Amino acid sequence: MSTARQMQMPPSLTTQEIADFAATWYRKLDVHAPMVEVLPFLADDDLVMKFPEATAKGWVGFENWYQRVIRIFFDEVHTVKECTPKISGKEAEVHVVVQWEASVWNPPSPTSARIKLDADQTWTVRRSARTGDLEITVYTVNSLNYHPGSAKL
Repeated sequence: MSTARQMQMPPSLTTQEIADFAATWYRKLDVHAPMVEVLPFLADDDLVMKFPEATAKGWVGFENWYQRVIRIFFDEVHTVKECTPKISGKEAEVHVVVQWEASVWNPPSPTSARIKLDADQTWTVRRSARTGDLEITVYTVNSLNYHPGSAKL
């Protein structure tokens, strides 16, 4: 294979790149980053995100979901506990377990409540044709496992 042809091929996905991608994704969610910073992590037309309360499709579906949840939850902290990819060609299926902590206030309660749980997830990621960086095409929350004493959703 010629050197010019090798330079045109996108680099293979790596376990470290996927782990870094997941950590950065969750940092963006923690700070309620603006859409312009979050959307590059997501495919557009073929994006499917399955949450316990809704399924979001494409950027429009994600934005509707995201704008709602950033107005409900605050003081969020996501901690990646597991990020295990199965790389196959140009994409990977990734098993992610993230500890999620967030506060929520349900009026007329005099105080907020703290949620603490482990979210078991499966993602499909690939290299974006738009940016060359990774992007999520499928994001499924498999289960939510509450910690003792946690408030419930």
